[in-house]
Amino acid sequence: MKISHCIILVVLTALPFGSVCEAQTVIKQACEQSFIIPKATGRYLWLPIQENAPEGKVQVILDGMFQMEQNVRMARESVDYYVPLDLQPYQKGGSLRVCVQNVPTGSICFSKIAQNDDVNYELITEKFRPEYHHTPMRGWMNDPNGMFYQDGTWHLFYQFNPYGSMWGNMHWGHSTSTDLVHWKHEGVALAPDVWGTMFSGSCVVDHQGTAGQGKGSVVAMFTSSRPTPFGGDVQAQGIAYSTDGGKTFKKYAGNPVLTAEDKDFRDPKAFWNPEIQKWNLVLAVGQEMRFYSSPNLKDWTYESSFGTGYGCHDGVWECPDLMKLQVRGTDKQKWMLICNINPGGPFGGSATQYFVGEFDGHRFTCEHQDTRWMDYGKDHYATVTFDNAPDGRHIALAWMSNWQYANQVPTMQFRSANSVARDLDLFEYEGQTYCGVTPSKEMTAARVKGNGKLTEACEAVIDLKSSATITLSNSKGEQVVMTYDAKKNEFSMDRTKSGVVDFSDAFPVVTTAPVYGKMKQLRLFIDKCSIEAIDAEGRMAMTNLVFPTEPYTSIKVQGGKATIYNIK
Repeated sequence: MKISHCIILVVLTALPFGSVCEAQTVIKQACEQSFIIPKATGRYLWLPIQENAPEGKVQVILDGMFQMEQNVRMARESVDYYVPLDLQPYQKGGSLRVCVQNVPTGSICFSKIAQNDDVNYELITEKFRPEYHHTPMRGWMNDPNGMFYQDGTWHLFYQFNPYGSMWGNMHWGHSTSTDLVHWKHEGVALAPDVWGTMFSGSCVVDHQGTAGQGKGSVVAMFTSSRPTPFGGDVQAQGIAYSTDGGKTFKKYAGNPVLTAEDKDFRDPKAFWNPEIQKWNLVLAVGQEMRFYSSPNLKDWTYESSFGTGYGCHDGVWECPDLMKLQVRGTDKQKWMLICNINPGGPFGGSATQYFVGEFDGHRFTCEHQDTRWMDYGKDHYATVTFDNAPDGRHIALAWMSNWQYANQVPTMQFRSANSVARDLDLFEYEGQTYCGVTPSKEMTAARVKGNGKLTEACEAVIDLKSSATITLSNSKGEQVVMTYDAKKNEFSMDRTKSGVVDFSDAFPVVTTAPVYGKMKQLRLFIDKCSIEAIDAEGRMAMTNLVFPTEPYTSIKVQGGKATIYNIK
Protein backbone atom coordinates (compact mmCIF):
# COMPACT_ATOMS: atom_id res chain seq x y z
CA MET A 1 0.00 0.00 0.00
CA LYS A 2 1.39 3.38 -0.97
CA ILE A 3 1.69 5.91 1.85
CA SER A 4 1.25 9.53 0.79
CA HIS A 5 2.89 12.60 2.25
CA CYS A 6 0.09 15.00 1.45
CA ILE A 7 0.09 18.77 1.60
CA ILE A 8 -3.02 20.90 1.98
CA LEU A 9 -2.31 24.55 1.17
CA VAL A 10 -4.68 27.00 2.85
CA VAL A 11 -4.48 30.54 1.47
CA LEU A 12 -6.22 32.83 3.93
CA THR A 13 -8.33 35.41 2.14
CA ALA A 14 -11.41 37.25 3.34
CA LEU A 15 -14.76 35.59 2.71
CA PRO A 16 -18.10 36.29 4.41
CA PHE A 17 -18.10 35.06 8.00
CA GLY A 18 -20.07 31.85 8.34
CA SER A 19 -19.66 30.75 4.74
CA VAL A 20 -19.47 27.00 4.24
CA CYS A 21 -17.57 25.17 1.56
CA GLU A 22 -17.21 21.40 1.24
CA ALA A 23 -13.63 20.33 0.68
CA GLN A 24 -14.37 18.42 -2.50
CA THR A 25 -15.47 21.68 -4.15
CA VAL A 26 -12.38 23.68 -3.17
CA ILE A 27 -9.61 21.11 -3.00
CA LYS A 28 -7.91 20.59 -6.31
CA GLN A 29 -5.68 17.58 -6.65
CA ALA A 30 -2.39 19.00 -7.81
CA CYS A 31 -0.79 15.58 -7.97
CA GLU A 32 -1.15 12.21 -6.35
CA GLN A 33 0.26 13.45 -3.05
CA SER A 34 -0.75 17.13 -2.93
CA PHE A 35 -4.02 18.97 -2.30
CA ILE A 36 -4.49 22.70 -2.57
CA ILE A 37 -7.19 24.93 -1.07
CA PRO A 38 -7.06 28.19 -3.01
CA LYS A 39 -9.24 30.23 -0.63
CA ALA A 40 -9.99 30.04 3.08
CA THR A 41 -13.69 29.64 3.67
CA GLY A 42 -13.87 29.50 7.44
CA ARG A 43 -12.10 29.29 10.76
CA TYR A 44 -12.15 25.49 11.07
CA LEU A 45 -10.66 22.82 8.86
CA TRP A 46 -12.70 19.71 9.63
CA LEU A 47 -10.62 16.53 9.76
CA PRO A 48 -12.49 13.24 9.12
CA ILE A 49 -11.67 10.61 11.75
CA GLN A 50 -11.83 6.82 11.64
CA GLU A 51 -11.28 5.47 15.15
CA ASN A 52 -9.79 2.12 14.17
CA ALA A 53 -7.35 3.68 11.69
CA PRO A 54 -3.65 3.95 12.53
CA GLU A 55 -2.46 7.38 13.54
CA GLY A 56 -1.17 9.68 10.84
CA LYS A 57 0.43 13.06 11.41
CA VAL A 58 -1.06 16.47 10.75
CA GLN A 59 1.37 19.38 10.63
CA VAL A 60 0.80 23.13 10.35
CA ILE A 61 3.42 25.25 8.56
CA LEU A 62 3.15 29.05 8.27
CA ASP A 63 5.44 30.83 5.81
CA GLY A 64 7.75 27.84 5.85
CA MET A 65 8.01 27.81 9.65
CA PHE A 66 6.83 24.72 11.52
CA GLN A 67 3.94 25.53 13.91
CA MET A 68 2.62 22.27 15.31
CA GLU A 69 2.26 18.52 14.77
CA GLN A 70 -0.48 16.21 16.08
CA ASN A 71 -1.23 12.51 15.79
CA VAL A 72 -4.60 12.08 14.06
CA ARG A 73 -6.49 8.95 12.99
CA MET A 74 -7.42 10.29 9.55
CA ALA A 75 -10.22 8.30 7.92
CA ARG A 76 -9.09 5.59 5.51
CA GLU A 77 -12.27 3.73 4.44
CA SER A 78 -15.08 5.44 6.39
CA VAL A 79 -15.71 8.51 8.53
CA ASP A 80 -16.80 8.08 12.15
CA TYR A 81 -16.84 11.77 13.07
CA TYR A 82 -15.10 15.09 12.50
CA VAL A 83 -12.69 17.14 14.63
CA PRO A 84 -11.75 20.78 13.99
CA LEU A 85 -8.33 22.14 13.25
CA ASP A 86 -8.70 25.73 14.42
CA LEU A 87 -6.98 27.98 11.89
CA GLN A 88 -7.43 31.20 13.87
CA PRO A 89 -4.06 31.04 15.69
CA TYR A 90 -2.34 30.92 12.30
CA GLN A 91 -4.27 33.65 10.50
CA LYS A 92 -1.32 36.02 10.35
CA GLY A 93 -1.23 36.31 6.60
CA GLY A 94 1.15 34.49 4.34
CA SER A 95 1.09 30.90 3.19
CA LEU A 96 -0.44 28.36 5.56
CA ARG A 97 0.20 24.70 4.84
CA VAL A 98 -1.46 21.76 6.56
CA CYS A 99 0.50 18.59 5.84
CA VAL A 100 -1.03 15.15 6.28
CA GLN A 101 1.56 12.41 6.53
CA ASN A 102 1.57 8.61 6.79
CA VAL A 103 -1.91 8.22 5.31
CA PRO A 104 -2.46 5.99 2.24
CA THR A 105 -3.12 7.63 -1.09
CA GLY A 106 -6.82 7.39 -1.95
CA SER A 107 -8.00 7.47 1.67
CA ILE A 108 -11.50 8.88 2.03
CA CYS A 109 -10.32 11.67 4.34
CA PHE A 110 -8.94 13.69 1.42
CA SER A 111 -12.34 13.94 -0.26
CA LYS A 112 -14.26 14.57 2.95
CA ILE A 113 -12.25 17.41 4.47
CA ALA A 114 -14.41 20.52 4.91
CA GLN A 115 -13.80 24.11 5.94
CA ASN A 116 -16.28 26.54 7.50
CA ASP A 117 -17.11 28.65 10.55
CA ASP A 118 -19.75 26.28 11.92
CA VAL A 119 -18.60 25.05 15.35
CA ASN A 120 -21.47 22.52 15.28
CA TYR A 121 -20.48 21.04 11.94
CA GLU A 122 -21.37 17.31 11.80
CA LEU A 123 -21.83 17.22 15.57
CA ILE A 124 -23.26 13.83 16.51
CA THR A 125 -26.21 13.58 18.90
CA GLU A 126 -24.98 10.78 21.13
CA LYS A 127 -27.37 8.81 23.31
CA PHE A 128 -24.89 8.53 26.19
CA ARG A 129 -23.86 12.19 26.42
CA PRO A 130 -24.79 13.42 29.92
CA GLU A 131 -27.16 16.34 30.38
CA TYR A 132 -25.87 17.88 33.62
CA HIS A 133 -22.31 16.57 33.85
CA HIS A 134 -19.49 18.42 32.11
CA THR A 135 -18.22 16.80 28.92
CA PRO A 136 -15.98 18.04 26.10
CA MET A 137 -17.91 19.14 23.05
CA ARG A 138 -15.68 16.92 20.91
CA GLY A 139 -12.62 14.84 21.59
CA TRP A 140 -11.09 13.03 24.53
CA MET A 141 -11.01 14.26 28.14
CA ASN A 142 -9.35 12.80 31.23
CA ASP A 143 -7.92 14.49 34.37
CA PRO A 144 -9.44 17.77 35.55
CA ASN A 145 -6.65 20.37 35.73
CA GLY A 146 -6.03 23.84 37.10
CA MET A 147 -9.45 24.42 38.61
CA PHE A 148 -9.98 27.80 40.28
CA TYR A 149 -12.69 30.28 41.23
CA GLN A 150 -12.53 34.02 40.66
CA ASP A 151 -15.08 36.84 40.36
CA GLY A 152 -18.12 34.58 40.34
CA THR A 153 -16.79 32.14 37.75
CA TRP A 154 -15.61 28.55 38.19
CA HIS A 155 -12.82 27.62 35.79
CA LEU A 156 -12.30 23.99 34.83
CA PHE A 157 -9.32 22.95 32.75
CA TYR A 158 -8.84 19.35 31.71
CA GLN A 159 -6.59 16.93 29.86
CA PHE A 160 -7.83 17.18 26.30
CA ASN A 161 -7.22 15.67 22.88
CA PRO A 162 -8.90 18.00 20.36
CA TYR A 163 -8.05 15.66 17.48
CA GLY A 164 -9.83 12.45 18.47
CA SER A 165 -11.76 10.77 21.25
CA MET A 166 -8.93 8.51 22.35
CA TRP A 167 -6.01 9.54 24.58
CA GLY A 168 -3.22 11.53 22.93
CA ASN A 169 -2.03 15.02 21.93
CA MET A 170 -2.47 16.34 25.45
CA HIS A 171 -3.68 19.95 25.67
CA TRP A 172 -5.50 21.79 28.43
CA GLY A 173 -9.13 22.28 27.48
CA HIS A 174 -11.09 25.02 29.27
CA SER A 175 -14.70 25.39 30.40
CA THR A 176 -16.38 27.89 32.72
CA SER A 177 -19.48 27.91 34.89
CA THR A 178 -21.28 30.24 37.25
CA ASP A 179 -23.13 27.47 39.12
CA LEU A 180 -21.03 24.25 38.78
CA VAL A 181 -23.85 22.71 36.72
CA HIS A 182 -24.03 24.60 33.41
CA TRP A 183 -20.70 24.73 31.57
CA LYS A 184 -19.50 26.86 28.66
CA HIS A 185 -16.74 25.60 26.38
CA GLU A 186 -13.86 28.07 26.14
CA GLY A 187 -11.54 26.18 23.79
CA VAL A 188 -7.88 25.27 24.29
CA ALA A 189 -5.97 27.06 27.06
CA LEU A 190 -2.54 25.42 26.80
CA ALA A 191 -1.16 23.62 23.75
CA PRO A 192 1.97 21.45 23.35
CA ASP A 193 5.25 23.25 22.78
CA VAL A 194 8.94 22.46 22.37
CA TRP A 195 9.03 21.08 25.92
CA GLY A 196 6.30 18.55 25.17
CA THR A 197 2.61 17.91 25.59
CA MET A 198 0.59 19.48 28.42
CA PHE A 199 0.06 16.98 31.23
CA SER A 200 -1.90 17.64 34.44
CA GLY A 201 -1.34 20.47 36.88
CA SER A 202 -3.02 23.25 38.84
CA CYS A 203 -3.90 26.94 38.82
CA VAL A 204 -3.68 29.42 41.68
CA VAL A 205 -4.95 32.95 42.14
CA ASP A 206 -1.86 34.95 43.13
CA HIS A 207 -3.54 37.48 45.42
CA GLN A 208 -0.27 39.10 46.48
CA GLY A 209 1.35 39.11 43.04
CA THR A 210 4.33 37.06 44.22
CA ALA A 211 5.04 35.78 40.70
CA GLY A 212 5.49 39.30 39.37
CA GLN A 213 2.39 39.46 37.20
CA GLY A 214 0.27 41.64 39.45
CA LYS A 215 -2.12 41.02 42.31
CA GLY A 216 -4.96 38.68 41.40
CA SER A 217 -3.18 37.19 38.39
CA VAL A 218 -3.67 33.49 37.71
CA VAL A 219 -0.68 31.18 37.48
CA ALA A 220 -0.96 27.74 35.94
CA MET A 221 1.61 25.07 36.77
CA PHE A 222 1.75 22.04 34.51
CA THR A 223 3.84 19.05 33.52
CA SER A 224 5.47 19.07 30.09
CA SER A 225 6.13 15.57 28.76
CA ARG A 226 8.21 14.72 25.72
CA PRO A 227 9.78 11.49 24.43
CA THR A 228 13.53 10.98 24.44
CA PRO A 229 15.63 9.49 21.62
CA PHE A 230 16.46 6.60 23.97
CA GLY A 231 12.85 5.71 24.83
CA GLY A 232 10.61 6.88 27.65
CA ASP A 233 9.60 10.44 28.46
CA VAL A 234 11.18 13.45 30.11
CA GLN A 235 8.76 15.22 32.43
CA ALA A 236 9.33 18.72 33.80
CA GLN A 237 7.24 21.43 35.45
CA GLY A 238 6.45 24.74 33.80
CA ILE A 239 4.24 27.73 34.53
CA ALA A 240 2.04 30.11 32.53
CA TYR A 241 0.42 33.42 33.48
CA SER A 242 -3.02 34.88 32.93
CA THR A 243 -3.79 38.52 33.59
CA ASP A 244 -7.31 38.39 32.14
CA GLY A 245 -8.93 36.04 34.63
CA GLY A 246 -7.95 32.79 32.97
CA LYS A 247 -9.15 33.60 29.45
CA THR A 248 -5.66 33.43 27.97
CA PHE A 249 -2.27 32.25 29.24
CA LYS A 250 1.30 33.15 28.35
CA LYS A 251 3.98 30.60 29.12
CA TYR A 252 6.93 31.70 31.24
CA ALA A 253 10.10 32.22 29.18
CA GLY A 254 12.19 30.55 31.92
CA ASN A 255 10.40 27.19 31.74
CA PRO A 256 10.92 24.60 33.03
CA VAL A 257 10.96 25.78 36.65
CA LEU A 258 11.41 22.32 38.20
CA THR A 259 13.12 19.23 36.81
CA ALA A 260 14.25 15.81 38.03
CA GLU A 261 15.72 12.63 36.66
CA ASP A 262 12.74 10.52 37.72
CA LYS A 263 10.65 8.79 35.06
CA ASP A 264 7.27 9.67 36.59
CA PHE A 265 7.54 13.27 37.79
CA ARG A 266 4.25 15.04 37.26
CA ASP A 267 0.93 16.62 38.20
CA PRO A 268 1.97 19.64 40.31
CA LYS A 269 -0.59 20.92 42.82
CA ALA A 270 0.39 24.33 44.20
CA PHE A 271 -1.33 26.31 46.97
CA TRP A 272 -0.60 29.29 49.20
CA ASN A 273 0.16 28.24 52.78
CA PRO A 274 -0.50 31.16 55.16
CA GLU A 275 1.18 29.27 58.00
CA ILE A 276 4.61 29.62 56.36
CA GLN A 277 3.77 32.59 54.09
CA LYS A 278 4.98 30.69 51.05
CA TRP A 279 3.67 28.54 48.26
CA ASN A 280 3.68 24.80 48.80
CA LEU A 281 3.76 22.26 46.01
CA VAL A 282 2.94 18.57 46.12
CA LEU A 283 4.17 16.50 43.18
CA ALA A 284 3.62 12.86 42.24
CA VAL A 285 6.87 10.94 41.68
CA GLY A 286 6.51 7.22 41.02
CA GLN A 287 4.98 5.83 44.20
CA GLU A 288 5.56 8.78 46.48
CA MET A 289 4.57 12.40 46.92
CA ARG A 290 7.20 15.14 47.16
CA PHE A 291 6.70 18.50 48.85
CA TYR A 292 8.33 21.78 47.84
CA SER A 293 8.11 25.44 48.88
CA SER A 294 8.58 28.69 46.99
CA PRO A 295 8.22 32.44 47.54
CA ASN A 296 7.26 33.16 43.92
CA LEU A 297 6.08 29.99 42.08
CA LYS A 298 9.35 29.97 40.09
CA ASP A 299 12.10 29.01 42.52
CA TRP A 300 11.33 25.79 44.36
CA THR A 301 13.00 24.18 47.40
CA TYR A 302 12.59 20.48 48.09
CA GLU A 303 11.17 19.84 51.57
CA SER A 304 10.33 16.14 52.02
CA SER A 305 8.71 13.00 50.61
CA PHE A 306 5.83 10.79 51.72
CA GLY A 307 4.59 7.36 50.76
CA THR A 308 6.70 4.42 51.90
CA GLY A 309 4.64 2.09 54.06
CA TYR A 310 1.36 3.98 53.62
CA GLY A 311 -1.69 3.16 51.52
CA CYS A 312 -1.83 1.23 48.28
CA HIS A 313 1.27 0.89 46.08
CA ASP A 314 -0.12 -1.37 43.35
CA GLY A 315 0.25 1.34 40.73
CA VAL A 316 1.69 4.76 39.92
CA TRP A 317 0.72 7.64 42.21
CA GLU A 318 -0.75 10.60 40.33
CA CYS A 319 -2.79 13.82 40.58
CA PRO A 320 -2.15 14.85 44.22
CA ASP A 321 -3.94 17.48 46.28
CA LEU A 322 -3.34 18.70 49.82
CA MET A 323 -5.69 20.74 52.00
CA LYS A 324 -6.56 21.63 55.58
CA LEU A 325 -10.10 20.57 56.53
CA GLN A 326 -12.46 21.02 59.45
CA VAL A 327 -13.44 17.93 61.44
CA ARG A 328 -17.24 17.93 61.78
CA GLY A 329 -18.65 18.74 65.17
CA THR A 330 -15.27 19.67 66.64
CA ASP A 331 -12.89 22.60 66.75
CA LYS A 332 -10.16 20.44 65.21
CA GLN A 333 -8.60 20.80 61.80
CA LYS A 334 -6.46 18.23 60.02
CA TRP A 335 -4.71 17.95 56.69
CA MET A 336 -5.77 15.55 53.96
CA LEU A 337 -3.53 14.39 51.12
CA ILE A 338 -5.31 13.12 48.01
CA CYS A 339 -3.41 10.50 46.04
CA ASN A 340 -4.87 9.08 42.85
CA ILE A 341 -3.45 5.71 41.82
CA ASN A 342 -3.46 3.63 38.64
CA PRO A 343 -3.79 0.68 38.78
CA GLY A 344 -4.60 -0.50 42.29
CA GLY A 345 -8.20 0.62 42.81
CA PRO A 346 -10.44 -1.43 45.12
CA PHE A 347 -12.13 -3.11 42.13
CA GLY A 348 -9.32 -2.84 39.58
CA GLY A 349 -7.85 -0.02 37.58
CA SER A 350 -7.72 3.60 38.70
CA ALA A 351 -9.12 5.14 41.90
CA THR A 352 -8.65 7.91 44.49
CA GLN A 353 -7.08 7.20 47.87
CA TYR A 354 -6.45 9.70 50.65
CA PHE A 355 -4.41 10.17 53.82
CA VAL A 356 -5.32 12.16 56.94
CA GLY A 357 -2.66 13.75 59.13
CA GLU A 358 -0.63 16.88 59.78
CA PHE A 359 1.43 19.16 57.52
CA ASP A 360 3.70 21.96 58.75
CA GLY A 361 4.64 23.33 55.36
CA HIS A 362 7.64 21.04 55.21
CA ARG A 363 6.58 17.49 56.04
CA PHE A 364 3.33 15.50 55.93
CA THR A 365 2.72 13.07 58.81
CA CYS A 366 -0.04 10.48 58.33
CA GLU A 367 -2.05 9.23 61.31
CA HIS A 368 -3.06 5.88 59.76
CA GLN A 369 -1.46 3.20 57.60
CA ASP A 370 -4.53 1.52 56.14
CA THR A 371 -5.73 2.30 52.61
CA ARG A 372 -8.73 4.60 52.42
CA TRP A 373 -10.71 5.28 49.25
CA MET A 374 -12.62 8.47 48.60
CA ASP A 375 -15.06 6.70 46.26
CA TYR A 376 -15.68 2.96 45.99
CA GLY A 377 -16.94 2.91 42.41
CA LYS A 378 -14.99 1.95 39.31
CA ASP A 379 -15.24 5.37 37.70
CA HIS A 380 -13.87 8.07 39.97
CA TYR A 381 -10.31 9.19 39.30
CA ALA A 382 -7.94 12.18 39.15
CA THR A 383 -9.90 13.91 41.91
CA VAL A 384 -8.69 17.46 42.66
CA THR A 385 -10.19 20.64 44.15
CA PHE A 386 -10.75 24.25 43.08
CA ASP A 387 -8.29 26.90 44.23
CA ASN A 388 -9.70 30.07 45.82
CA ALA A 389 -13.20 28.62 46.39
CA PRO A 390 -15.39 31.00 48.44
CA ASP A 391 -16.23 30.54 52.14
CA GLY A 392 -13.26 28.26 52.69
CA ARG A 393 -14.93 25.44 50.74
CA HIS A 394 -12.95 22.57 49.22
CA ILE A 395 -14.90 21.48 46.13
CA ALA A 396 -13.74 18.48 44.14
CA LEU A 397 -14.38 17.15 40.65
CA ALA A 398 -13.29 13.76 39.35
CA TRP A 399 -12.88 12.14 35.95
CA MET A 400 -15.68 9.58 35.56
CA SER A 401 -13.90 6.69 33.90
CA ASN A 402 -11.30 4.01 34.48
CA TRP A 403 -8.04 3.44 32.63
CA GLN A 404 -8.98 -0.21 32.18
CA TYR A 405 -11.53 0.71 29.50
CA ALA A 406 -11.63 4.50 29.11
CA ASN A 407 -10.68 4.34 25.41
CA GLN A 408 -13.30 1.69 24.68
CA VAL A 409 -16.51 3.02 26.25
CA PRO A 410 -19.39 3.12 23.71
CA THR A 411 -19.36 6.82 22.89
CA MET A 412 -17.91 8.17 19.69
CA GLN A 413 -17.32 11.88 19.11
CA PHE A 414 -16.53 12.58 22.76
CA ARG A 415 -15.23 10.48 25.62
CA SER A 416 -15.61 11.01 29.34
CA ALA A 417 -17.43 13.29 31.75
CA ASN A 418 -16.70 14.85 35.12
CA SER A 419 -18.47 13.92 38.34
CA VAL A 420 -20.91 16.27 40.01
CA ALA A 421 -19.28 18.82 42.29
CA ARG A 422 -18.64 17.52 45.82
CA ASP A 423 -17.65 19.34 49.00
CA LEU A 424 -14.94 17.68 51.08
CA ASP A 425 -14.54 17.71 54.85
CA LEU A 426 -13.58 15.28 57.65
CA PHE A 427 -15.65 13.28 60.13
CA GLU A 428 -14.86 10.97 63.03
CA TYR A 429 -16.08 7.41 63.43
CA GLU A 430 -14.98 4.95 66.11
CA GLY A 431 -11.88 6.95 66.93
CA GLN A 432 -10.71 7.38 63.32
CA THR A 433 -10.94 10.36 60.98
CA TYR A 434 -12.32 9.88 57.47
CA CYS A 435 -12.97 11.99 54.39
CA GLY A 436 -16.51 13.27 54.04
CA VAL A 437 -17.92 13.61 50.50
CA THR A 438 -21.15 15.60 50.17
CA PRO A 439 -22.87 16.75 46.96
CA SER A 440 -22.25 20.48 46.67
CA LYS A 441 -25.12 22.82 47.49
CA GLU A 442 -25.22 23.86 43.85
CA MET A 443 -26.56 20.41 43.00
CA THR A 444 -29.47 20.86 45.42
CA ALA A 445 -30.17 24.30 43.94
CA ALA A 446 -30.43 22.70 40.48
CA ARG A 447 -33.35 20.49 41.53
CA VAL A 448 -36.74 20.91 39.83
CA LYS A 449 -39.80 19.03 41.05
CA GLY A 450 -40.81 16.55 38.37
CA ASN A 451 -43.79 14.26 37.93
CA GLY A 452 -42.36 11.66 40.28
CA LYS A 453 -41.19 9.38 37.48
CA LEU A 454 -37.62 8.29 36.82
CA THR A 455 -35.94 10.04 33.90
CA GLU A 456 -32.59 9.46 32.23
CA ALA A 457 -31.18 12.62 33.83
CA CYS A 458 -32.38 13.24 37.36
CA GLU A 459 -31.65 12.96 41.08
CA ALA A 460 -33.36 10.26 43.09
CA VAL A 461 -33.42 10.81 46.86
CA ILE A 462 -34.03 7.60 48.82
CA ASP A 463 -35.19 7.87 52.43
CA LEU A 464 -34.11 4.68 54.16
CA LYS A 465 -35.73 2.90 57.07
CA SER A 466 -32.97 0.36 57.51
CA SER A 467 -31.58 -2.15 54.99
CA ALA A 468 -32.84 -1.55 51.47
CA THR A 469 -32.63 -2.66 47.85
CA ILE A 470 -32.98 -0.14 45.00
CA THR A 471 -33.41 -1.39 41.44
CA LEU A 472 -33.24 0.73 38.29
CA SER A 473 -34.49 -1.04 35.17
CA ASN A 474 -35.87 -0.63 31.65
CA SER A 475 -38.22 -2.59 29.38
CA LYS A 476 -35.35 -4.68 28.00
CA GLY A 477 -34.58 -6.18 31.39
CA GLU A 478 -31.39 -4.20 31.86
CA GLN A 479 -30.94 -3.22 35.48
CA VAL A 480 -28.71 -1.81 38.17
CA VAL A 481 -29.26 -3.20 41.66
CA MET A 482 -28.06 -1.30 44.73
CA THR A 483 -28.16 -2.83 48.20
CA TYR A 484 -27.71 -1.22 51.60
CA ASP A 485 -27.01 -3.67 54.43
CA ALA A 486 -27.55 -1.78 57.69
CA LYS A 487 -26.19 -4.63 59.82
CA LYS A 488 -22.91 -4.87 57.93
CA ASN A 489 -22.71 -1.10 57.34
CA GLU A 490 -22.17 -1.86 53.65
CA PHE A 491 -23.45 -0.57 50.32
CA SER A 492 -23.09 -2.28 46.94
CA MET A 493 -23.94 -1.63 43.29
CA ASP A 494 -24.32 -4.38 40.68
CA ARG A 495 -23.95 -3.22 37.09
CA THR A 496 -23.32 -6.63 35.54
CA LYS A 497 -26.69 -6.47 33.73
CA SER A 498 -26.80 -2.69 33.29
CA GLY A 499 -26.84 -2.63 29.46
CA VAL A 500 -23.81 -2.54 27.15
CA VAL A 501 -21.06 -4.23 29.15
CA ASP A 502 -19.17 -6.32 26.59
CA PHE A 503 -16.61 -3.71 25.49
CA SER A 504 -14.34 -4.72 28.39
CA ASP A 505 -14.07 -7.73 30.68
CA ALA A 506 -13.29 -5.29 33.49
CA PHE A 507 -16.62 -3.46 33.18
CA PRO A 508 -19.37 -5.84 34.46
CA VAL A 509 -18.69 -5.81 38.22
CA VAL A 510 -20.28 -5.45 41.64
CA THR A 511 -18.69 -2.69 43.72
CA THR A 512 -18.96 -2.58 47.51
CA ALA A 513 -18.29 0.21 50.01
CA PRO A 514 -18.17 0.53 53.80
CA VAL A 515 -20.63 2.95 55.40
CA TYR A 516 -19.34 4.60 58.56
CA GLY A 517 -22.55 4.73 60.60
CA LYS A 518 -26.24 4.35 59.81
CA MET A 519 -27.29 5.71 56.41
CA LYS A 520 -30.61 7.52 56.56
CA GLN A 521 -30.77 9.03 53.09
CA LEU A 522 -29.13 8.09 49.79
CA ARG A 523 -28.77 10.51 46.88
CA LEU A 524 -28.53 9.03 43.39
CA PHE A 525 -27.35 11.27 40.54
CA ILE A 526 -28.48 9.51 37.36
CA ASP A 527 -27.43 10.96 34.02
CA LYS A 528 -27.50 9.05 30.71
CA CYS A 529 -24.36 6.97 31.33
CA SER A 530 -23.55 7.30 35.03
CA ILE A 531 -24.86 6.70 38.53
CA GLU A 532 -23.33 8.48 41.52
CA ALA A 533 -24.57 7.08 44.82
CA ILE A 534 -23.71 9.34 47.77
CA ASP A 535 -24.78 9.13 51.39
CA ALA A 536 -26.59 12.42 52.12
CA GLU A 537 -24.37 12.83 55.21
CA GLY A 538 -21.26 12.28 53.11
CA ARG A 539 -19.97 9.04 54.65
CA MET A 540 -20.04 6.93 51.47
CA ALA A 541 -19.62 7.62 47.76
CA MET A 542 -19.75 5.28 44.77
CA THR A 543 -19.49 6.33 41.12
CA ASN A 544 -20.13 3.90 38.26
CA LEU A 545 -20.69 4.28 34.54
CA VAL A 546 -23.63 2.47 32.94
CA PHE A 547 -24.66 2.21 29.28
CA PRO A 548 -28.32 1.06 29.04
CA THR A 549 -29.53 0.48 25.50
CA GLU A 550 -32.63 2.44 26.47
CA PRO A 551 -33.10 4.68 29.53
CA TYR A 552 -34.02 3.23 32.90
CA THR A 553 -37.69 4.09 33.42
CA SER A 554 -38.45 2.17 36.59
CA ILE A 555 -37.16 2.52 40.15
CA LYS A 556 -38.20 0.04 42.83
CA VAL A 557 -37.27 0.54 46.45
CA GLN A 558 -37.63 -2.15 49.07
CA GLY A 559 -37.02 -0.70 52.52
CA GLY A 560 -37.39 2.97 51.70
CA LYS A 561 -39.11 5.68 49.68
CA ALA A 562 -37.85 7.48 46.58
CA THR A 563 -38.39 11.11 45.58
CA ILE A 564 -37.41 12.06 42.03
CA TYR A 565 -36.11 15.51 41.10
CA ASN A 566 -35.35 16.75 37.63
CA ILE A 567 -32.10 18.69 37.21
CA LYS A 568 -32.55 22.01 35.46
